[in-house]
Amino acid sequence: MEQQPVINDHNKKEYPPMHTAEHILNATMVKMFGCPRSRNAHIERKKSKCDYELAAEPTAEQIAAIEGKVNEVIGMNLPVTVEYMPQAQAAEIVDLSKLPQNATDTLRIVRVGDYDACACAGDHVQNTSEIAPFKIISADFTPAAEQGQPGRWRMRFKLLEG
Repeated sequence: MEQQPVINDHNKKEYPPMHTAEHILNATMVKMFGCPRSRNAHIERKKSKCDYELAAEPTAEQIAAIEGKVNEVIGMNLPVTVEYMPQAQAAEIVDLSKLPQNATDTLRIVRVGDYDACACAGDHVQNTSEIAPFKIISADFTPAAEQGQPGRWRMRFKLLEG
């Protein structure tokens, strides 16, 4: 009988469709802007927000492209899978910069098809077909306080459920 790996406790209960949409959004931002995954996120059932470190405020066209790409990935009906691996192995495929200092050596890696992989202890859907359409509802940009540093782009989004 295979033994379940021990990982850090998780103190939150996410709404799986929104949490999985956040993974897709993060991967989209990394791919489109070359920025890190969100530095601050507040994920809730009705609406959520993420902060990204960007050099400039995205244009209306770029915002529409983000929304379009997230919805395209949702529509691909990708499987969402989980695997466990040691931190050293995980470091080869995911960014571990936000990992807590007390993280166990064994990490839980969540994959959204071949589109995203992330160390995460949260709840997710089994397939992107379980996620309603994604909509960016507002955004604002705070320029960097110092020259050469990234600004903060905060976006709020929701899922368009019946």
